[in-house]
Amino acid sequence: MKRVRLAAVLLALMPGMPAGAQLLPGAPQLPLPGVSLPPLSLDRPVAEVERLTRRTAARVLDQTRLQRIAAFLHDNRAAVDRDDRGAPAVRGEIVLTAPEPGDLDALEQRGFTVIEDETIAGLDLRAVRLATPPDLSLARALKRARSIAGDRVSADNIHFRSGEPIAAPSPPARAIAPSAAASGDPVAIGLIDGGVAASPLIPDRVTQRGFAKGAPAPDPHATAVASLLIGEGAVRGADPGAHLFAADVYGRDPAGGSALAIATALGWMVENRVRVVTISLVGPENGLLSRAVRLAQGKGLMIVAAVGNDGPAAPPAYPASYPGVVAVTGVDRRDKALVEAGRALHLDYAAPGADMLAAAPGKGTTRVRGTSFAAPLAAGRLAALMAADGPDARAALDREAVDLGRKGPDPIYGRGLVCGACATRP
Repeated sequence: MKRVRLAAVLLALMPGMPAGAQLLPGAPQLPLPGVSLPPLSLDRPVAEVERLTRRTAARVLDQTRLQRIAAFLHDNRAAVDRDDRGAPAVRGEIVLTAPEPGDLDALEQRGFTVIEDETIAGLDLRAVRLATPPDLSLARALKRARSIAGDRVSADNIHFRSGEPIAAPSPPARAIAPSAAASGDPVAIGLIDGGVAASPLIPDRVTQRGFAKGAPAPDPHATAVASLLIGEGAVRGADPGAHLFAADVYGRDPAGGSALAIATALGWMVENRVRVVTISLVGPENGLLSRAVRLAQGKGLMIVAAVGNDGPAAPPAYPASYPGVVAVTGVDRRDKALVEAGRALHLDYAAPGADMLAAAPGKGTTRVRGTSFAAPLAAGRLAALMAADGPDARAALDREAVDLGRKGPDPIYGRGLVCGACATRP
């Protein structure tokens, strides 16, 4: 029973799907099979998790991650499937990136059919969506396609974040036309997540675009992250005054958060001359997204990503693990690493990720916890420094970082804590 209780605590702490972070309280929970979870208060789950040994917490977090993925696949089986590594992806589709001569003909001869052939604007990256042969599972179709086109073939993997409507339904999202940039204006900052809902705490300097069915659709997680970037008033963001470009890659699509949607959103950021973008989403390594990240970085886009909340026993989180991406973890009010913080192949910084407020859809605020909410603070601070120091912004952020843990860079806190005073405390 102890294991069930621990898993229930962690599920209550991290509601929803496998995630980059979570909102508290009240988001719906995915229960363990055959287990009825008792209602838990806002503070009790955090307190209980803090009392666990990190080894025990890591083991339970990883079990919980696997169960939540299984629940997501079951509940959305018409739209998603497992790829050949067992990771969730869009059902019945593969993506051929930068095809070489003969790739498409060979694939069509083996039963694949073209759905869409497009070049991602801003990245000049050709991506061809193909329907898989109807008699093959996604995993088997990927193996067949890779025997023809190698690593140019990938699944359209799903990336997750948590946080659902907390109380009343969100008001309609609104897209604000960008104003003309004047000399000395803050650099444009980007967000790839859900849709940003209207809130008096988020200025009207927001331009939104949807990259999924039904997008942009207002989302509490994205709204909270947006307020931590540019918020003013009861929640002050790390870069108030900046213009925010918000890409909704979820909308109302059960297969939202796909690699292709994120890649296309990165291209949109490049087109709009966004300098820093934050991504509080996690998923598996993906060939298409890896190429898109490299191309976006080559065009001057700095990508900041959360390491996720599935614990240190989970596989490395992407896009945080891609080379050159600024990987961010979270700490609590005492500057202690969050027990649920995931890992990446490298770690750059820590930032506040608990015991703080963010905007909720409508007029209020909500308490938040998770690495999703640390990443925008680091990104906002980086953007503010970029406006002042240009190409020296990373060096300036390194100088600001407060060393935590063992002396020097380490795998728990990276180069240290940034934007430590940015959190709006309850």
